Amino acid sequence: MKKTAASGKGATSGKGAGKAPRTWKQRGLSVLKWGTVVGLVMALLAGGAFFYLYQAVEIPDPNEDFETQTSLIYYADGETELGSFARQDRTIISYDEMPQEIKDAVVAAENETFWTDSGIDVRGIVRAALNNASGGSTQGASTITQQYVKVLYLSQEQSYSRKLKEALLALKLQRQISKTELLTNYLNTIYFGRGAYGIEAAAQAFFDKPAKRLKLREAAVLAAVLNNPTTFDPANGRDNKEALRGRYGYVLDQMLKLDMITAEEHEQAAKRLPTFPEIEAESAYGGQRGHMLTLVRNELLRLGYTEDQIDGGGLRVTTTLSEEAMTAAQEAVVEARPEGFGDKQLHVGTASVEVGTGRLLGFYAGQDYLDSQINWAVSGGMVGSTMKPVTLAAALKEGFSLNDTFAGTSPYVFPDGLEVTNPSGPYPARVNAVAAMEDSINTAFVDMSEALGGPSKIHKMALELGIPPTERDQRYPGIPATSRDLMPDDTLFTLGRARVSPINMANTYATIANGGRRAQVHVIERVELADGTVDYEFDEESERVLDEDIAADVSYAMQETVADGSGRTVLPLGRPAAGKTGTATNSDDDVSSAWFVGYTPQVATAVMYVRGDGDDQLDTWLPSYFGSGFPAQTWLALMTRMMEGVEVEDFPDPVFVDGDAPEGYEPTTAPPSPTRRPTPTRSPEPTESAEPTEEPTESAEPTQEPTDGPCEGLLCPSDSAEPSPSGEPTQSSSPSPSGNAGGGASSSAQPESRREDVP
Repeated sequence: MKKTAASGKGATSGKGAGKAPRTWKQRGLSVLKWGTVVGLVMALLAGGAFFYLYQAVEIPDPNEDFETQTSLIYYADGETELGSFARQDRTIISYDEMPQEIKDAVVAAENETFWTDSGIDVRGIVRAALNNASGGSTQGASTITQQYVKVLYLSQEQSYSRKLKEALLALKLQRQISKTELLTNYLNTIYFGRGAYGIEAAAQAFFDKPAKRLKLREAAVLAAVLNNPTTFDPANGRDNKEALRGRYGYVLDQMLKLDMITAEEHEQAAKRLPTFPEIEAESAYGGQRGHMLTLVRNELLRLGYTEDQIDGGGLRVTTTLSEEAMTAAQEAVVEARPEGFGDKQLHVGTASVEVGTGRLLGFYAGQDYLDSQINWAVSGGMVGSTMKPVTLAAALKEGFSLNDTFAGTSPYVFPDGLEVTNPSGPYPARVNAVAAMEDSINTAFVDMSEALGGPSKIHKMALELGIPPTERDQRYPGIPATSRDLMPDDTLFTLGRARVSPINMANTYATIANGGRRAQVHVIERVELADGTVDYEFDEESERVLDEDIAADVSYAMQETVADGSGRTVLPLGRPAAGKTGTATNSDDDVSSAWFVGYTPQVATAVMYVRGDGDDQLDTWLPSYFGSGFPAQTWLALMTRMMEGVEVEDFPDPVFVDGDAPEGYEPTTAPPSPTRRPTPTRSPEPTESAEPTEEPTESAEPTQEPTDGPCEGLLCPSDSAEPSPSGEPTQSSSPSPSGNAGGGASSSAQPESRREDVP
């Protein structure tokens, strides 16, 4: 008989038979168990991956621009800043030089856990990640360490991979350097706006003071501004200032919360923002400043410094330039140049060099640098008769004397038919060297050149005294290091067809003033590296290039030019001075440059007037186009300023050296030696205006008719090199050579001629 199951109970068979089903609690515990296992595995994998990435990532080379320092350029006093070179305006200072207020304010505003955290903000990163994942704006959540890493090593890209790398580098960097070093680097690196990188530059940009002098209010503003330099800069408008107030209050609140300031300090600071001084928005290169900085940069490059060192090496460069001399040059040009003739067509270049040292004290380049980068004190032009003292120096060196005479009759005809005439006269058949210099007699100087066997000795003398050659040569430095058209075989070299800079002409005359010892003209006196080490200091001694007695005689001839010749315009200086006028003509036989170069025993100054590209016509365009006109007046205005308060010094007496003249030349000499004229004294109020008239009058007639015989006295020619009634200032030539130069002529408004026949 078959058995059946009990009623109400079902029979089961197979695997699992007889087991009760799991409850929901049992199922939850099971899921949790497996979730924990998976989580641990994932955590281990993530930790391993993070450890691997941490080990694999290397701190990269810093972004170059954020490691640069501003190179500062100073005037000669070593304290007054002239300008700077920078890729980023940054001056690095030490932790101790930073006031506690700025350290606290930045930590409070940007990363309150800075001194205790690991360099990353995990909660901030998670919060930012959730916000970004939900479609919100991309957020950062960076600590000070992360910000520093991002700026110094990474890009500004907003991506998860960049954030991960930022965090890894922050962790790694914090293990390598201290918190103090991190904060110092951060404050020297971060951008505060207004072109200022780092706290020192920011303090100057916002408050016109060094960082070490910042007070609580100012520190709180800068800590607020760095969060968003555009939004929180009060200079950007009323809304920005209001936005700054809010952020400024937050910074102070944070500082109070962290016990960095007292409640009383908080209350006082919160009342108002600090005062923002008026800081002139002067262009770094505006006016003459750009010309100065370009001159300095070029000399730094010549000295071997690289562009990277100049723009980011934190150099401290002391120049030879005097702020007073630069101001004197600009004021003199504005005062003396003809009314209505600005810099756009009429270009005036000046340069003043200290006698004996070669220091370039000041210059005037012409137009505002932002309008034209041509520096006419460097570019120069044809020097005209200002080359004649070089010819005289060469002649005296070869055995001639001041008493020797040369051709005064016009025209002077070369064997090949070239003719040179005088711009004024007539003169006796023979004139001595002093008279030739006084009246800038062209025929006498071309005759002198021929007596030397041609221009080669004059060319060599020009190089020795301070005019660089046409190709760079370390033996003959200058600014610039080359001249144009300085040809040793130029028949009319003595009349100044070469194009030379006013800087080099001033230095050439300074050599004569220095008794024949040439100092290298320069604009950089000293260079210090960022750590304070002196890396360069100008210490080149002057070099004797001309006998002292010869220099004294050449100087005497130029003193007579000022006392009684074409340089009488500068007599009101009222102290011993020597100088020479000059004009030059272009290929169209138009006057294209006018000069006056002269010196006192302390300073040599060159003044040049040119037009257009440096070759355009001056005659018929300017009211006066002679060297004794506007150039001499500019020189007088400049040197009057330069010599104010400077002790009056005398030149050495002339020696009247006399050697054996070159073989084949038999000059006629004037037997007596002259006596010195007394030094002119300056009248407080000159009775005559130095302004030239448009039509200069003819000079007084000589007291006796010139003869064809030898000159019988040292000062036998007519009173001065006044222009002829026709007003032509330069010689005519057949054929007309480009650049033939005539001597400067005195206008009717210039000081009355002083003529003394010395027995």
